[in-house]
Amino acid sequence: MITNQPSVTGNQPSMAEIKQRGSTENPAQKPNHKLIIFSAPSGSGKTTVVRHLLDTVPNLAFSISATTRPMRAGERNGHDYYFYTNEEFQAAIQKGAFIEHEEVYEGVYYGTLKAEVQRLWDAGKFVIFDLDVEGGLTIKKYYQEQALALFLRPPSVEILIDRLRNRNTETDEQLAIRIAKIKSELKFEQRFDKVIVNDVLSDTFVTAKNIVAHFLKTED
Repeated sequence: MITNQPSVTGNQPSMAEIKQRGSTENPAQKPNHKLIIFSAPSGSGKTTVVRHLLDTVPNLAFSISATTRPMRAGERNGHDYYFYTNEEFQAAIQKGAFIEHEEVYEGVYYGTLKAEVQRLWDAGKFVIFDLDVEGGLTIKKYYQEQALALFLRPPSVEILIDRLRNRNTETDEQLAIRIAKIKSELKFEQRFDKVIVNDVLSDTFVTAKNIVAHFLKTED
């Protein structure tokens, strides 16, 4: 279900190269340089949808974000995230390395590196982002018509909250903070290009792929 709104591959650089290049490079904007932004409240299923698109849409590559949160079991630096210390992240902000960055939770920062987007464009790829709502809107504002901003919404807030509770990965206090953030983020859906309601996952896959494929084929 969809509602209309108004209107990695390639040679992987080292972590040090990403951090250094990000301080000076601005992504060059060209007509064939397009980006797909998927944003949604936590638990809405956007990561699952993004992974499906990466598996089924040709020439699409994932933009790896930078973060200061601790690396989790099974994660790899430069594959899942670029893991920064707080000091490195603050230094990167001062150097202008990020297109967008945010303190998502107290002391935990996430950001999109200019050098990462350029790396993927240099490899001839279209770029897809998996971002929180604020980060997604910032990327859309930065790239404007080169970017398609999609908001993935759950069928209801109650269903989304149940999903988060069933994860059993957070304390009651952490869950309360996340739920408050969800309710706030849902208010921004009208600012995205399109809204997809993630009710039946198989239908969501088809809808998302059709929208993305059409946008990537459209000439600027």
